[in-house]
Amino acid sequence: MSQLVFVFGTLKEGFPNFATNKGARVAGDFMTVERYPLYLVGERFSPWLIDAAGEGERVVGQVFEVDEATLAAMDELERIAEQDGYRRVMLDVEALADGRGTVRRVHAYVKPREQFTVADARLGPLQAYTREHAALYRRRQGSRAAKSSGASP
Repeated sequence: MSQLVFVFGTLKEGFPNFATNKGARVAGDFMTVERYPLYLVGERFSPWLIDAAGEGERVVGQVFEVDEATLAAMDELERIAEQDGYRRVMLDVEALADGRGTVRRVHAYVKPREQFTVADARLGPLQAYTREHAALYRRRQGSRAAKSSGASP
């Protein structure tokens, strides 16, 4: 069974971890219905969408239809089983070009509020994760993606 996933950072098409995203892109760009804080965090400049609805900006990203294997690979990349990993939650997004206000309920990867401290933020809150932001990103040392691409931490 396929699932819809909202990606706002490195899993977007053309971004550093897109190779993990084997889904079919839903046409257009999407924006969260609620506002969320999106920051670049730590020495790796990782994009963190903080689980704090009502704060920050309405975040822009892409939606993909993924199968169970792709969802599992994304879960592994986002380290949802780890204490300091992301959490997969459901949230609402709407198409930017829709004009009808059609809302879709989608999966998204967020960081629990208690993991975030403003002192660790490098940039933000942001409305969108751009290619300029992605150029700052450093893969986790020892990750499969880093090993296969030769990326440094």
